[in-house]
Amino acid sequence: MKIQIIAVGTIKENYIKDGIKFYLDKLKKIYDIEIVEIKEEEDPGTPASREKVLETEGERILYKIDRESFVIALAIEGKEVSTEEFASLVKKAFGMGYKKVVFVIGGSLGIWGKVKERADVNISFSKMTFPHQLTRLLLLEQIYYALL
Repeated sequence: MKIQIIAVGTIKENYIKDGIKFYLDKLKKIYDIEIVEIKEEEDPGTPASREKVLETEGERILYKIDRESFVIALAIEGKEVSTEEFASLVKKAFGMGYKKVVFVIGGSLGIWGKVKERADVNISFSKMTFPHQLTRLLLLEQIYYALL
């Protein structure tokens, strides 16, 4: 089983880096897992320019996704799932014969519509908005507990 996390932006805060390392170290003992970072564009401030930023980041994301992968996008408007539902979803994806499960975390502006369309499922961890850097840590923690 291969797990890939495609995330827009880099982690700057050490406390988040430490948490990510903690869960990656645990997961790498059992699973083939990698994080692919996509360059984050600056927010230009205008709605039209923001859509262009989403498109640019989205095209980079789509380029990294294999056709044979099961894709789960983390989107604020996605289906809100519990820890148990998340675990069931991940296990189901591997049970369906997919060799790779890809998780997508957008940047500060979210995820481009075409990426959400490509995803097999769009989920949300909460109705609250979290920084995308923190979402990466939360995702790893949920993957760890899902695959115990």
